[in-house]
Amino acid sequence: MVHPQALLDELARTPEVPAFEHGSRVTTRGELRELIGRFTAGLRAAGLGPGDGVGIATAVTPEGFAALVAVHVLGARAVAVRSGLPETQLRHILGDVTALVADEPVETAVPVLSVRRLLSAAYAEPVPQGQPGDIATVVFTSGSTGVPKGVAYPYRALTEGRVWRPPVPGSAHERLGAGFGRYLLFGSLASAVMVEQLAVCLFAGGTAVIPDGLPDFPWVLPRLRVTAALTTVPRLHRILEVLRGSDVDLSALRTLIVAGSPVPPHQLAEAAERIGPAMHHAYGQTETGMLTICRADEGLGSVGKPCDTVEISVRDGEVWVRTPSAFAGYWRDPSGSAEVLRDGWVRTQDLGFVDADGYLHLSGRARDVVIVNAIIHYTGPIERAMAACPDVDQAYVVAVPDPLTGEAAHAFLVPVPGREPDLGEVRKAVAAELGEAAVPARFSFVDSVPVAPSGKPDKAALRASIVD
Repeated sequence: MVHPQALLDELARTPEVPAFEHGSRVTTRGELRELIGRFTAGLRAAGLGPGDGVGIATAVTPEGFAALVAVHVLGARAVAVRSGLPETQLRHILGDVTALVADEPVETAVPVLSVRRLLSAAYAEPVPQGQPGDIATVVFTSGSTGVPKGVAYPYRALTEGRVWRPPVPGSAHERLGAGFGRYLLFGSLASAVMVEQLAVCLFAGGTAVIPDGLPDFPWVLPRLRVTAALTTVPRLHRILEVLRGSDVDLSALRTLIVAGSPVPPHQLAEAAERIGPAMHHAYGQTETGMLTICRADEGLGSVGKPCDTVEISVRDGEVWVRTPSAFAGYWRDPSGSAEVLRDGWVRTQDLGFVDADGYLHLSGRARDVVIVNAIIHYTGPIERAMAACPDVDQAYVVAVPDPLTGEAAHAFLVPVPGREPDLGEVRKAVAAELGEAAVPARFSFVDSVPVAPSGKPDKAALRASIVD
């Protein structure tokens, strides 16, 4: 059995159960399977089949997800396309794409198949044609390090991985899914983690609830009776900011997962206090899927224990992982693939250690560094030392050119509302934790931090905001 057969079987098992809810519109699992069959027939009629690259540039809708699954039924290669990409990045992403599925006709060099046209096809029973070693999906990174990298998942990873099949009874995966009765689905189908958690929802018997526009956290949670949601660190900051001054009913919430970038320990502690046992934090990468997860009130200072099927090995301080969900390599980039793939293991390029209780602790990224006087300083530990100061709400460090030291650390501090951090105390905190050489040379106070399309703090934008 190859992906997406397990999903098709799950949809057929309970056809009357809602799969999606968007306002007053409810799409049952049976109706979703019908959509998949129609898209499969429409794509095949357009001449698409195994090995073809098919771009998916739809909104977050039942039709968009059905189109994605239909590409997999054909054994083709789905290429997720984010909206609002610069023209150069879009051309790069669509370079190996045969056709593009979009909600409406758009101007592009690639032939466009509209959702309406594909839906006009007569239903065809979806019979998966993919082969385990073929590439099923290519998800492109945000491009913050230059040209976006295409993270290529083989059909084997989707077939044998943790999320695209029924959870093992009694597993942590099954326990996690129990909270996904009503999962908030938003953003983009090009988000690997958002689609991964959609799979958790569907296999747990839950419903994906789609808001109108971008969700207004935290108010959207009680309004749509959400029981599970994903959030990024900047959104968590916003949630806590609201909860400090407003009473928001989060009694229906069972699982709120913060992921994407490190969470300062003091903010995670506040989230655990204000949100309760629903608050979780997780760690993963586009190349691997979710690797660890735990409640915010356990594994103090860690990112949790490994998920089912995930193995972790720390080698010379760097975290390596092995999981059947891992990618096959970077699309058309054998040298880049060789840097991170070794004998079935993925080099995360994150630094950390596993404690005696099996919790993974991260201490920084191998490439997120500032080199001062030829000495490497990892920005993660510096940021955490500053964020631990009582008047600092958030802290970020970027490397900037310096004529004397080669590079210098420039810190951006978001103060706790109504307070003014004492830079002398901030410097002392960093020096006490990491030594004088790690103290940033420059500081800026900002009201908020820009967010990249990936949902992570946009350090490139912070760096660009510096005026010499």
